[in-house]
Amino acid sequence: MSIDTKTPLWPHVHALGVIAQGGSFTLAAQRLGLSKAAVSQRMAELERAVGVPLLARTTRSVRLTEAGKQLVEETAASFAQIEQSLHGVRDLASQPQGLVRLTAPVALGRQQVAPRLEGFLRTWPGIRIELDLSDRLVNLPHEGYDLAVRHTSAPPDNHVAWKLCPSRTLLVASPAYLRRRGTPAHPAELAGHDCLPYLRSGPAVWPFEKTVGKGSRGAEPERVRVTVSGPLRANNSEVLRDLVVAGLGIGLLPDFSAAGALRAGRLREVLAPWRPVGFFGDAIYALRPFSPQVPRAVRALVDHLKLEMAGGFDN
Repeated sequence: MSIDTKTPLWPHVHALGVIAQGGSFTLAAQRLGLSKAAVSQRMAELERAVGVPLLARTTRSVRLTEAGKQLVEETAASFAQIEQSLHGVRDLASQPQGLVRLTAPVALGRQQVAPRLEGFLRTWPGIRIELDLSDRLVNLPHEGYDLAVRHTSAPPDNHVAWKLCPSRTLLVASPAYLRRRGTPAHPAELAGHDCLPYLRSGPAVWPFEKTVGKGSRGAEPERVRVTVSGPLRANNSEVLRDLVVAGLGIGLLPDFSAAGALRAGRLREVLAPWRPVGFFGDAIYALRPFSPQVPRAVRALVDHLKLEMAGGFDN
């Protein structure tokens, strides 16, 4: 199929930019709402129209040629301006509407984000949400996400960050485990207990600090780092929580995972005078790359999550 010189090529150039962002025809097709074959056809038509290869394809990957990179770089600002203008005009509507692509870590998303979306969608029927749950650090602008919910102490400087609520890290065990093995009175004693660490590279080291009394103003808090071990490590706080509840060992969990079991009496906080530090984040944030405008649908979702999560997860 040949393409007439009068045929607008802007959708084809836009598709090339989307391929450049995601690095694959499959991701580009998902973002554009087209089939993979349709995206491939657009690229073939565009290459015939400009007369030079724009993509270098292999069986496993696709990358831009120098000509392709030049075309994407020289048109990216124009497409970004068009997208911002469309958002601005769309937001003139009386009700927020449109698609919001949202990403969150698996445990946080399952336990705290997803359950809060039903009420939001009933309130704003003109808004649709695509929720991607992944513990991978997603590149929001490159992969086309509008918003991320993250558990962190330091939001990235190149993003707008809305604090949704504070968060704490808790050391917990089941009543049955504590009856069987005893309750540690100092963090150093954890070295002799069965612990269920979060799966990270290297040895499992849990840091703690103990706030000094009121009469010791200005004194440094007491700090302890203890290397722990146990029968299992996992990279999901839901899995660790369930095994701690089952009595397999002591766990260090974010409060959003432990709160329900603490309220139900299935978990107890251990070493309460000591505070775990520097392990999980100390707040939940909604993050968005900097842009001149925030779509009303995105802002409405952020406001809803702030209201829903304002009380935090204290048990």
